This record gives sequence, C-alpha cells and structure tokens, in this order.
Amino acid sequence: MKKIGKNLLFVLTLTYIAQTKSIYSSNAQNNINLSVINNDVLTEKVPKYKLGPGDKISIKIFQTQDFNSIITVLPDGTINLPRVGLLKVWGLNIEQTQKVIEEKYKKILRNPIIYVDLVSTRDVRVLISGEVQRPGIYSIGLNSSNTLANTDGGESSVSTSEGWPTVIEAIQKAGGITSNGDIRNIELRRSNNSEVPLILNYWDSLSKGINFINPYIYDGDTIRVKKAKSRTEDESLSISGSSFAPSSITVNVIGEVKQPGLKKIRSNSPLNLAIFSAGGLNEYSNRKEIRLIRLKNDGTTFQKKYKYTPAAGISKKINPALKDGDVIVVPKNLLAQTSTTLQFIVEPVRPIINAASLYKILNSN
Repeated sequence: MKKIGKNLLFVLTLTYIAQTKSIYSSNAQNNINLSVINNDVLTEKVPKYKLGPGDKISIKIFQTQDFNSIITVLPDGTINLPRVGLLKVWGLNIEQTQKVIEEKYKKILRNPIIYVDLVSTRDVRVLISGEVQRPGIYSIGLNSSNTLANTDGGESSVSTSEGWPTVIEAIQKAGGITSNGDIRNIELRRSNNSEVPLILNYWDSLSKGINFINPYIYDGDTIRVKKAKSRTEDESLSISGSSFAPSSITVNVIGEVKQPGLKKIRSNSPLNLAIFSAGGLNEYSNRKEIRLIRLKNDGTTFQKKYKYTPAAGISKKINPALKDGDVIVVPKNLLAQTSTTLQFIVEPVRPIINAASLYKILNSN
C-alpha cells in the first residue's frame, strides 16, 4: 500500500513539472512576459502606486481621533495635515507617505502609529500610439465610457467599464485599432521599466478561445499597437466583429446607383453590400467595370476594377472587403455614354433643328 502511494506521488510530481514546463514554453512562444498571468502580476514587476494631484487618502492616528482626516492631494502635490501643516507627497507610494507623516507627527506626539489608506484615485494617464483610431494621451478613470469610432467620427459604438483600467480598455478609449492594426503585437511599456516591453497577443485568444492576458495599466505607461505585416480576409472579418475595432465604416458610393452618397455599413463588408446599401444599380450602370478607389497610408491611391456579382461572398479577387473611407464608382454603360455624348453634341443646335432633321443629317451618307 505504501509503495502504491509513493508511485502515485511520483506520477503526480512528474505531471506537475510537465504542466509547468508546458505553460512556460507556451508563453515563451507567444512572447508573453511571465510576470503577468491572468492579471495576477508579480509585485516586483509592477510599479507601486504613487500619489499625485487628485488622489484622496485617509489618515488615522492610533488613539488620537482628533487628528484623523480624509485629505485630497493638491495640484502642487502637497497635503495639509492637522497641526503640522503642508507635506509634499507627490511621487510617494503609500508606505513612503506613511513614514514621512510619522516623522512629522513625532515632533508633537510620542511614538505615533499612523494608518494611511487610499480612498479614491485620480485618472490614469497613458500614451496610446500606433495603429489606433485616435492616438494620443488619455486619462482613464475607474469607471469609464469608451467609444470605438473610425477616424472620421461618422460611426461609433460605446462600451462601458468598471474597475481598474486595463490594456484592452485603453485601446478602446483610443477608438479601437485601425484596419492595419496587429493584435498579435501590442506593446506595453511600464513607466518604471520602459526598456523591457511586454508583448501581448490577443489573436490567439480571439481565434482559439484560449485564456487571455489583460494587464492593468498605471500612470505613465505607454501602449503601442504595431502595424500588421499581413492579414487574411478571415482574420480581418474576425477582428472587425470584435471589441477591438469599430463595428461599422463609412464608404462613398457614387455614379449609376439608385441612391448615391455616403453609406454606413458593417466593418469589412464586401463591395456588393455597399452597392446594395445604395439601392442597387440603375438601368444606366456598367456592372462590369465598377471601380474601387482606396487612399493608402502613404498618401497614394489604390484603384481596381471589379465585376458586380450580387451573390458572391467575400473574395479578394471578385468581391473585396471594404475599409473606412473607400470610394466605389459605378460608371455608365455604353448605351448611356452614347446617349450622353449625343445629347451634349446636339445641345447647341437644338433650337435650330429638330430630331427629324438631325436623323436625315446623320443618315445622309
């Protein structure tokens, strides 16, 4: 019986070691810093919270209730303590603040025992750059409302969050990722350790449903969404339908459609859906030479002709997925072009000759 117990213990030990190695290997392949696992971060890897203007702290002195108070850190980084006056706490963590307050009160009290608690926090300020809709510096509070919107602001969706802000919420605050954003390669740099970035990969979680890592962000952190080197149509569709990107885009459909103009459609919708949203083709349209015009990041334009295929699914060759700001031009067919040209030619002479006379002139030879 003892021998069986020892063998079972040995097997369990080997299993634990194998699982541990598997976790480390998997995270190493995904370029994920092992200091962050399911939001449980090692204390030495995360900056301690430092007080700043707008923070509210509670100060209590053991057996001395008259000195207890709740104080807001002033814009100059100081707090005003009863009986001892101003004390600068900007940049100090809670432990450091407790020690400097103790030193102050030792001048008027014998062996004071100080308790300092953080009652409410100021907004977290982070820099978000790269392939997001609106790069910049953002202030994010514990309870925030995030708007995912394209750069032109023509379409948006709102998401709310509670609790300490995270990387995903910060990206949403910046409007979500652009059509070129790479959710496999999101870089987080800590304010206290900017030389060693944390690389996050959310595509595996989105596509495979595996656990995701969503670290908390702290004042002074930097988030950068890098540009994707390549992306399949299926990947683009999955990302556009997720909370990482705006849910809709605006395209301009002009030419021979029933209702030309700006159209709001779902992100990465195909060409035929944009034409359908414009009421479909009219009797003068040339369905074989529909042009897609797209402004590229370098300032140049991309143009390509497509044949209108109403029943086709998304295909890069015949029915491409659209991006925000695309222009679809539906030209006239040959008959409509001829009629327009003929009308233009006869316009100056219309008061002089009638249709019958024009027919005789054109067929005189």
